[in-house]
Amino acid sequence: MKTRLLFLLPFCLVLAHAPAWAGAQKEEALSANVASAMSRSISDVNAPRLVFDDPRLGQAWLAEMSTRLQKKIPDAWMRERLLTAIQYESTRAGLDPQLVLGLIQVESGFNKYAISGAGARGLMQVMPFWPRHIGTPRHNLFDLSTNLRYGCTILRHYLDIERGDLYRALGRYNGSLGKPDYPDLVVGAWKRRWAWTAPPSLKMAGDSLPRAR
Repeated sequence: MKTRLLFLLPFCLVLAHAPAWAGAQKEEALSANVASAMSRSISDVNAPRLVFDDPRLGQAWLAEMSTRLQKKIPDAWMRERLLTAIQYESTRAGLDPQLVLGLIQVESGFNKYAISGAGARGLMQVMPFWPRHIGTPRHNLFDLSTNLRYGCTILRHYLDIERGDLYRALGRYNGSLGKPDYPDLVVGAWKRRWAWTAPPSLKMAGDSLPRAR
């Protein structure tokens, strides 16, 4: 076991310092109400689960997304764990999980140890100042669920600020508000690689898009 850990250490160090797309989310003052609402969202530590009106839709979604993600994450257990957490955190934040998959593809390439030049961390490239504002210093932004919870909460916050304007919200998320490159990349990845419609045989069982509970 010790020999295996020594073998894996250089590989993990490479992953930890892999370049990422993210720019620099701007550190801005939050109103007390906004900070409190975001903190409540971050403090939710429920175990991730698939949130679909019909379990068959959830299993169809998971199987399809797992196939698409296989080249990036060969281990089936890790893929399903990640996808379940993405679907859960996205849905509870009122976001389309397919959009979040596209954002993660652009931000980190599904590397949970990615660090950008600006210091953004993990799958959704969360800037390290966020735990000071809406969490605690103990929060580990390289932890899969923690990173997704922060990232989805932050993107929801930006969407609310921009009154649902996705392109402006993505610009804020990336720290490049007003520039089209980053929003175009995320939306392109979402539509070209991650768009999903329920199989026709299951459409009568419920909506093709998940709803938060």
